[in-house]
Amino acid sequence: MGQYIAPLRDMQFVLHELLHAEDELKQMQKYVDIDADIINQVLEEGGKFTSEVLFPLNHSGDREGCTLDPVTHEVTPPAGFKAAYAQYVAAGWPSLSCDPEYGGQGLPMVLQNSFFEMLNSSNQAWTMYPGLSHGAYECLHEHGTAEQKALYLPKLVSGEWTGTMCLTEAHCGTDLGLLRSKAEPQADGSYKITGSKIFISAGEHDMVQNILHLVLARLPDAPQGTHGISLFIVPKFLPNADGTLGARNPIFCGALEEKMGIHGNATCQMNIDGATGWMIGQPNKGLNAMFVMMNAARLGVGMQSLGLTEVAYQNALLYAKDRLQMRSLTGVKAADKPADPIIVHPDVRRMLLTAKAYAEGGRAFSSYVALQIDRELNHPDEAVRKDAADEVALLTPIIKAFLTDNGWIATSEAMQVYGGHGYIAEWGMEQYVRDARINMIYEGTNTIQSLDLLGRKILLDNGAKLRKFGEKIRVFIEENGTDEAMSEFITPLADLAEKVTKLTMEIGMKAFQNPDEAGAAAVPYLRVAGHLVYAYFFAQMARLALAKQDGGDNFYKAKLATSRFYFARLLPETAMLIRQARSGSANLMALDAELF
Repeated sequence: MGQYIAPLRDMQFVLHELLHAEDELKQMQKYVDIDADIINQVLEEGGKFTSEVLFPLNHSGDREGCTLDPVTHEVTPPAGFKAAYAQYVAAGWPSLSCDPEYGGQGLPMVLQNSFFEMLNSSNQAWTMYPGLSHGAYECLHEHGTAEQKALYLPKLVSGEWTGTMCLTEAHCGTDLGLLRSKAEPQADGSYKITGSKIFISAGEHDMVQNILHLVLARLPDAPQGTHGISLFIVPKFLPNADGTLGARNPIFCGALEEKMGIHGNATCQMNIDGATGWMIGQPNKGLNAMFVMMNAARLGVGMQSLGLTEVAYQNALLYAKDRLQMRSLTGVKAADKPADPIIVHPDVRRMLLTAKAYAEGGRAFSSYVALQIDRELNHPDEAVRKDAADEVALLTPIIKAFLTDNGWIATSEAMQVYGGHGYIAEWGMEQYVRDARINMIYEGTNTIQSLDLLGRKILLDNGAKLRKFGEKIRVFIEENGTDEAMSEFITPLADLAEKVTKLTMEIGMKAFQNPDEAGAAAVPYLRVAGHLVYAYFFAQMARLALAKQDGGDNFYKAKLATSRFYFARLLPETAMLIRQARSGSANLMALDAELF
């Protein structure tokens, strides 16, 4: 079923040439021993594991799906998943970026980010089993008590146990203030949790001995709304003090969701019937603690779509070079064959380059954000940490929404390259389209991300975070504006930066009078912001490629051609988006609901 080869050359280009990751990391005491050789070695081993172990299970896992035993409530993942997880644990992959105090390897987030791109390219459904465990680790690491950390973190770090995030209930999705799950305090300091959760990824499976559910619930005297939510850790099996397993906790999978895609992952309806749990963090402050996990998940979902974009592109490219259909419009290209390979046709190249550009732009952008997380958490300079934190907050909703929008576009274009064969399951391409669609929905729909970006991250602080990021773009423009060879990249970048500034001010003034104006503009605004970020990184990559295009390495010629395609064919979408954002809320809100 096709192939996946980790894009190591492009990853190394991004980390070493674009971001200078080694130099950045050596400014942090925690990473002074990390060099390019270590980074490359980890990437190479990750590429082997994902292509050789996980990718062969992707198609079969999709066809087989998961099985629930209605009597025992146990879930069995597809064949091969459990054995692959055992190899994952044996190789130490779960501990990659975790704290050495709890058994972690202490490697940087920017490196783990690249590895997770590979995992998602090779098998998104499988990757979701260990995927949320790192978010659970981060949440406990930041908000857990010393006893909770000592008991749970080594098991999460080693991969012996996995974690989930139990937020959603049938009557409330994004609006968590409506949740009804209850937590009754007990004399021993624990709580009895009762309720029902839906859409719980990897909520039940047999790949590990224990699953740690992080559950949102209300205390008896909790205020209404989001200010009355607390967070609890509810293990599948109650652990003894020494980490061995005790009694089965009454938190069970009641049903598996029948989904459009990601069939290999157990998406569960979880019934909680007086299960024992322990509070994480402070009473009624559960969302504050959970947001650590939610933000990690949002970055992770962006990486899911980046992974799908890359693998769909790779296989569409292979097909386009092999499939013979018609002759080139400019004359025969394969005289020894009855027809030319379809890669000679302009629109096939448009589809391939769309996927290629969105993969390479997303890789540069997401690696940059991961490096900013490393700076936020570890840099010795407090001002640097604060600036990095502001950038991560600003860019996280763009990572989640823009990369997943683009993943949907790219996988659809890659499937189209196959023509009718793309619609047939045996080729594997239609699975990428189905799998990609969920990424625009969960962990906060892309509309929610757009509202978060425009409302909370930009308008709430009067654009301070956006201006700081914009200053980096301005400096880059000034430094390269007089280079004639860079004008084809600098001119549109500068033009868009100016338009984003004006658009932001315009929407802000309109929203001050009518909040619906922000809601009406948010989705196109986020895509405009996403293109501004991509244009910034593609311009930087083009500068590097221009300097090395004549050195004999065709990688740089390809990078330059992809950058030119992005600016010529994808960036112009912003003109339409800006008009949409400026069109206001009246055309959306004027029609009375009963007239729809």
